[in-house]
Amino acid sequence: MTANAFDALTRLFHEPKRLAIMSALCGADRAMTFNELKAVCDLTDGNLSRHLTTLEKSRAVKIKKSFVGVKPRTTVSVTAEGRRRFIEYLDALEEVLRGAAEAVQGERDEGTVPRGRVVGAH
Repeated sequence: MTANAFDALTRLFHEPKRLAIMSALCGADRAMTFNELKAVCDLTDGNLSRHLTTLEKSRAVKIKKSFVGVKPRTTVSVTAEGRRRFIEYLDALEEVLRGAAEAVQGERDEGTVPRGRVVGAH
């Protein structure tokens, strides 16, 4: 983990729909079709396509286009690099959220706002 967990909150995964896409792919036991991802993540064709392009350019996912009979099929899978980077992101997010929860709990317990503490910093 970095000295400041905020540094590891990469924008690539921090966008809510890309977080949903990566979560779905990492939780799947196989590659997912475009239509499966679209349904699971509640996205339009255009939005999913745009987010997948971003993830593919960063080598987080691999997109495979094929045909089943005469119908085109797009399947998406997470790459080893994408999985590793996503896990790093989730670890950093967990650290930041834990620090925020502790700070909020401290406010509740003491009835005060903690001063001079940056959540996520070591």
